[in-house]
Amino acid sequence: MGAAGNAIELEAGGRTVRLSSPDKVYFPERGLTKRDVAAYYLAVADGITRALRDRPTTLERYPDGVEGESFFQKRAPKNLPDWIPTAHIAFPSGRTADEICPTEPAAVLWAANLGCLTFHPWPVRRADTDRPDELRIDLDPQPGTDYHDAVAAAHELRALLEELGLRGWPKTSGGRGLHVFVPIAPRWTFTEVRRCAIALGRELEHRMPGRVTTAWWKEERGERIFVDYNQTARDRTIASAYSVRPRPHAPVSAPLRWDEVDDAEPRDFDILTMPARFAELGDVHADMDDHAFTLDAVLELAERHERHHGLGDMPYPPDYPKMPGEPKRVQPSRARHDDSVPDSVPDPPQGS
Repeated sequence: MGAAGNAIELEAGGRTVRLSSPDKVYFPERGLTKRDVAAYYLAVADGITRALRDRPTTLERYPDGVEGESFFQKRAPKNLPDWIPTAHIAFPSGRTADEICPTEPAAVLWAANLGCLTFHPWPVRRADTDRPDELRIDLDPQPGTDYHDAVAAAHELRALLEELGLRGWPKTSGGRGLHVFVPIAPRWTFTEVRRCAIALGRELEHRMPGRVTTAWWKEERGERIFVDYNQTARDRTIASAYSVRPRPHAPVSAPLRWDEVDDAEPRDFDILTMPARFAELGDVHADMDDHAFTLDAVLELAERHERHHGLGDMPYPPDYPKMPGEPKRVQPSRARHDDSVPDSVPDPPQGS
């Protein structure tokens, strides 16, 4: 580590990466700096690189720290080094972009120098950006629920996955939720993988009535764990394992073993505590890439839901084009209001 004016130079995987303004405070509540963020990513380099390797990745940037302005950078910056590859991706709108695909620790450090705290990788590799190789289940606590409610749902999900011949790897979201990732063979489309997430969510609803929901509209969710199936839609991403989250205490998304899930406290995993855990245990998700499961059984479950219960597709995010087979994309309270108005009366303008 050497000085270079107001910058320092860091070594990562045999490359030298320049870190400008290393003493800029990124987390004022704890006095943590840009240098602290970079040191964290160096400490967990093997883990974060494994989570991002060859994946098109959106950068969530906070160039002035968590109390400053932030933005999501999908397109590769113009000053991208030639040793960081990119992938051409297509958005639901039909527009395209080239996104960075980290393949080594130096790429993570280079992005951290831009103020990137959280890395949002697509569930695909750059060799095939239309076929996901991960099924990601997002267990999102709604108001009135907490991490321990998400844990209960995660255990039921684990049992369900095992029944279907699958295995999931759990991690904290960096907040109150849990993510469970299932590595899959890249054979299915985004639409099919999303259909699997919906099927798993509906089965959890059936097994945990009143405790789990797939309701897209917040007004219908109640105090339950929301299975956010739309996180599997194209261009929707989940923060990677080991990503720093932009909250005052500098938490990170922490990979867990299943036997740790019950006793884990998400706040305990941050940029100061995770390096010691990583030094002791290494990357507890290191074996994910050794597996590639099939979704055939989950797709059969989805077919049974539709055939026996009439449960088809569910609403997409509001910025999506209308999708084939998608139900009416309008919140229930608005739909009830509209149904009470004669057809000849036009809908009120948006925002009224």
